[in-house]
Amino acid sequence: MPHALAPTLIVHGGMLIDGLGAPPRRADVLIGQDKILEIRSPGEQTTLTADIPRLDATGMTVMPGLIDAHCHISFDEPNSNDELFFHRREGLTAIIAAVNVQKLLAAGVTGFLDADSLYDTGIDLRDAIEAGIVKGPRMSTGGNALLTSVGGTAGRLIPDHGRCGYGKVVNGRDEIVQEVRRQIKMGVDWIKVHVTGLTPRQRTKGEVQVWSYAEMRLVVETAHELGTPVVGHCRGASSTRDAARAGFDMILHATYMDEEALEAVITSRVPIVPTFTFQANLADYGALTGASPEIRALFQKEIVESAEMLRRAYDAGVPLLCGTESGFSLTPYGDWHYRELEVFVRDLGMTPLQAIACATSANAAALRMSGEVGALCAGYLADLLVVDGDVSRDVTLLGAPERLRHVILGGAVIERAAPPRRRDPPGWRTSHYGRQILRRADVREAIATTRAEKQPL
Repeated sequence: MPHALAPTLIVHGGMLIDGLGAPPRRADVLIGQDKILEIRSPGEQTTLTADIPRLDATGMTVMPGLIDAHCHISFDEPNSNDELFFHRREGLTAIIAAVNVQKLLAAGVTGFLDADSLYDTGIDLRDAIEAGIVKGPRMSTGGNALLTSVGGTAGRLIPDHGRCGYGKVVNGRDEIVQEVRRQIKMGVDWIKVHVTGLTPRQRTKGEVQVWSYAEMRLVVETAHELGTPVVGHCRGASSTRDAARAGFDMILHATYMDEEALEAVITSRVPIVPTFTFQANLADYGALTGASPEIRALFQKEIVESAEMLRRAYDAGVPLLCGTESGFSLTPYGDWHYRELEVFVRDLGMTPLQAIACATSANAAALRMSGEVGALCAGYLADLLVVDGDVSRDVTLLGAPERLRHVILGGAVIERAAPPRRRDPPGWRTSHYGRQILRRADVREAIATTRAEKQPL
């Protein structure tokens, strides 16, 4: 087949996973500049000259690069909301994010969505990546998450008005419209709404819905008039139902759905990003971070009580996307971008190929690049991975750095150098005297215990 472009790289001999759910097959990938020219089966007639660079993938998996649909690149792995909201400086946030984004690329992430960022750093980082100033994956971004004065998951740390951390509090119709328009003027790809939050005396599963349907509909109408999609943070049945009915273009979490919420998401076919990686890490490995058994059980419960409804939505045609909430201390950059695939297989009962499709071709919607990235097809951008082993049988291979042999972004093989070692700038983290109050009774008890232990037998 003649090509307008001559191949500039051939990835040959590998077992190809196309990212669309088809069975793996042995094939060569012909790349021309930044795009896939052709997927060629072994033995096909070729007129290609021998001097075209070739990358040997014999015995390895060749697949699309991972896309992370829920990553907070500006947060820099905080341990608390206090640290996140009050210990971050705008200039340093941008500089450190430009370093951290390279960890994603080294881990096989060739695209990601940062739906809400500190200050306006998401917009600036995306533009720097696209301009070739910073090396990083393809990126789409929101601005500040829209909050009501009830707050989001930071509760009382959120002021009654204005901006704090990644959030902008909007009160009433005029402020909602003004902020949506301002963010679109600045250049966001998405408008994010924090539909649910935490209150001190709530009695609902998940979080409390803190936006009315009318307010949510207003956001959608304002954003859509200007060609911009809307994504919502929804942990709870009513919030998921109302976001779907209001016309949201994507929903993060969608946990604790009831039948009414399930019907709404099936009717609207709104993509859902469950983002179970945070909960799974806390439930499975929280003891290593000092998390209490009660907290670990609570987060495990969210997965268990939500998995069936999410699977029913998926079986009914609702796209499920893979997002990891990378950017917190429980989900550091570069470590856990494969983990959502593992959870989809383990807890939602997907096959590895189904989970891979959720992390690649389906996730292209988060980049607003459906039909351009996320699959190994002629005409798509050449973002792909070469992995030692059969990922169609074991998705956790994607979490083993030694297995990830090559990352190709836009047809270029990426140099995966280790990021420089760093220290935290002054005031960047919260500091603690200790983990509990030092009471005199406890001291007396400790002294008595020590003396008893020293007594001879």
